[in-house]
Amino acid sequence: MKAYAEAMAGETIEIGAANTVSGSMKALAIAWRASSQFKGLRPESQKTYIRLMDGFLAIHGDKSVKNAQPKHILAILEGMSDTPAQANALRNVLRQMFQFAFNHGWRTDNPVRDVQKLRYKKKPFPTWTEEDIAAFEAYWPANTRARLALALLLYTGQRRSDVIRMGSRHVSGGGIEVVQVKTGTQLHIPMHPELKDVLGQHPSDMEAFLMTQQGRPFASGNAFYNWFKECAVKAGIQARLGPHGLRKAAARRLAEAGCTTHQIAAITGHKTLAEIERYTKEVSQKIIAAEAILKLGRPS
Repeated sequence: MKAYAEAMAGETIEIGAANTVSGSMKALAIAWRASSQFKGLRPESQKTYIRLMDGFLAIHGDKSVKNAQPKHILAILEGMSDTPAQANALRNVLRQMFQFAFNHGWRTDNPVRDVQKLRYKKKPFPTWTEEDIAAFEAYWPANTRARLALALLLYTGQRRSDVIRMGSRHVSGGGIEVVQVKTGTQLHIPMHPELKDVLGQHPSDMEAFLMTQQGRPFASGNAFYNWFKECAVKAGIQARLGPHGLRKAAARRLAEAGCTTHQIAAITGHKTLAEIERYTKEVSQKIIAAEAILKLGRPS
């Protein structure tokens, strides 16, 4: 019992420490991944964080946690300047991991706290035009998986991560029940007649509306993205257009139909006016101008 008490009073042995260098970045990553903080993240976030961590640990895994300084973190991020979005995503992961280190006595500070994100000009996802949509629909008949994918994206206005999870079990009250993966927002999207017609040409007893050629749901949004992009290119659509552009096209159509920002948000799930304005930037000027002139009326 004396030996047991002495062991319990000693330094905590981190999970996986036997296979790692004590006090190393890898040891910290193992401890963080075993924590309630990490386990409380959404499964999709956990996968992304693990992917970013694995790339980081492959190079820096044996380095000391205590020796890390802001200049070291910045140098790592600057080395990823060709992919600034990935660099900033890694910064977010490291900031949380080092905060865990600070909270649990591995360090007396968080070296990532004052490291700024890499600045770069974001390239917005291009929006599908009506000509693009018509070309896709002309190439892919309504009974194909590609056409079903387009209809789900366009007539629900959801992200690909949400579309690939939709199935008959989500159909309720004349619409589709959605809990957005990214935000947790709960939505009820009324079933558009066009979407209803396309769904009617596909089996309703599958695990998901969209299945792979192997008869399984898509494992990830990225797998769906790659497949759908191939379908679009076959239809003669520009390679730069992807699934997210159809979410923006849905928002554009809603705006052109005269929907208010609250009505658009009720479909897309956006939380702020700025987000909706960014999505509806490409509203047809001709349509809006025509409506404006009609509202102007005659001078008295």
